[in-house]
Amino acid sequence: MIKIEPPVSGTPPVETIVDRVRVNARAHPDKTAIVCAGETLSWGSFDTRINKVANLLLDRGLQKGDTVAVISPNSIPYAELFMGILRAGGCVTPLSSMASPDALHKMLLDCGARAIFVAAQYRDLVDSFLPSLPLERFAIDFADPGYQSYEDALANAGTDDPMVPIDMNDPFNLIYSSGTTGTPKGILHNHWMRAAQMDRVTPNGYDDEARTLISTPLYSNTTIVSFLPTLFGGSTVYLMPKFDARAYLEIAAREKITHTMLVPVQYKRIMDVVDFDSFDLDAMRIKFSTSAPLRRDVKEDVLARFPGKLIEYYGLTEGGGVTVLVADEHPTKLHTVGQLAPGNDIRLIDAQGNEVPPGTVGEICGRGPTMMAGYYGRDDLTAEYIWRDADGEIFFRSGDMGSFDKDGFLVLSDRKKDMIISGGLNIYANDLELVLLSDPDVVDAAVIGVPSEQWGETPLGLVVLREGAARTGDDLRNRANDILGKSQRLSAVEVRESLPRSTIGKILKKDLRAPYWKNQKENP
Repeated sequence: MIKIEPPVSGTPPVETIVDRVRVNARAHPDKTAIVCAGETLSWGSFDTRINKVANLLLDRGLQKGDTVAVISPNSIPYAELFMGILRAGGCVTPLSSMASPDALHKMLLDCGARAIFVAAQYRDLVDSFLPSLPLERFAIDFADPGYQSYEDALANAGTDDPMVPIDMNDPFNLIYSSGTTGTPKGILHNHWMRAAQMDRVTPNGYDDEARTLISTPLYSNTTIVSFLPTLFGGSTVYLMPKFDARAYLEIAAREKITHTMLVPVQYKRIMDVVDFDSFDLDAMRIKFSTSAPLRRDVKEDVLARFPGKLIEYYGLTEGGGVTVLVADEHPTKLHTVGQLAPGNDIRLIDAQGNEVPPGTVGEICGRGPTMMAGYYGRDDLTAEYIWRDADGEIFFRSGDMGSFDKDGFLVLSDRKKDMIISGGLNIYANDLELVLLSDPDVVDAAVIGVPSEQWGETPLGLVVLREGAARTGDDLRNRANDILGKSQRLSAVEVRESLPRSTIGKILKKDLRAPYWKNQKENP
């Protein structure tokens, strides 16, 4: 197995999240820990339920490091399961509801899960193959003879803390990609990695008075990096089972929310709520953004009208290099994703693996205190993901292209796989998308490469218009091409009603490209 040793910045972590949650529950048992859909759970009750989950799993033979899967919308039981699996010494495997049944089947075969907890909403994704797998099945919120009842099972479980010793190198969670072909990659994080992320708890004000509103799914690393610091700080997590912009604002105002993690598409939808300015959001201290670059115009709108600091993180689920943009402190750098976080290092390399000169675009390779342990059971894939510098230090290849400006702020260009090579020239889709989005009639845009006999592939723009706009694709293309350089020009623009997105807001470009490449030998 490839051993990945992250660099140590400052004092290495000595307390696991499992330990700190236990301490917090004893310190203030009556304080609210979790709120979801009108239900609340105190820290004392949360701790007892965590113990019950842990004892249930241990009684069923769970061994240290065994994986336990969950597929569910955000809920109080999901939070209990997440922490209970960890307290039992297990590895949480939260499954994506965006994955196909075939992909989910492959994930469970790959990780060898000892048990799975299923919510009624996602039964159709797993019912067809679960009976063939040697794992225990638990129904979170439904009754079925093929499943054990979650509540009935907990009722018979012990309430004492099992006090399973946890080592920093023990597995913490396994997050799978949601691919539809091959075996999805399992990203393995250990307790060290998650404990190292807790260095942001105090600086970001996750004290015992913090109230964090989370509206992205718990299977996403985007959610986990906000969920865990809130629990580590001993404060209160508000979970939304499903995001809705108006409902989000209502909760934020009513509950005096102080912290939140949102993805770019959510910021746009929230800011577009007609009566946004009527909501009292003055309690908000910090808003975080990650998973994709937040557009400069949206950042400007958030800074102007949404109280509290705005902090954008650039990083990967795998970990590695992280940059941070404190947007209100750097209003002239809103086109960037910030500067290196403490203890992090990023190098930019060309296609041959050589570092590029300053100011030049290259693939982003990162190294930092928070790095995955590797792809689960796949040293071959882990090795492909690694780039080593002249000293042999391990960096993770991101697949993102970018450059540093003269002040050390990282400017993203595009995903490497989304880069369009037309006539031998590299075209960054992001550059073209920003021009399309600068049109006041365009509310969403994506640029993809499509087949071209003359150029190999050529850029195609796909846009969503604001309500009431009556523009043609030719009109939008001509406007954009008047602004773009000669080598960047769009071959066409198509108007769509919507663009496909994942549950954390990323445009699914593979889905957009597929129809254009289905008759080609390769579908990029």
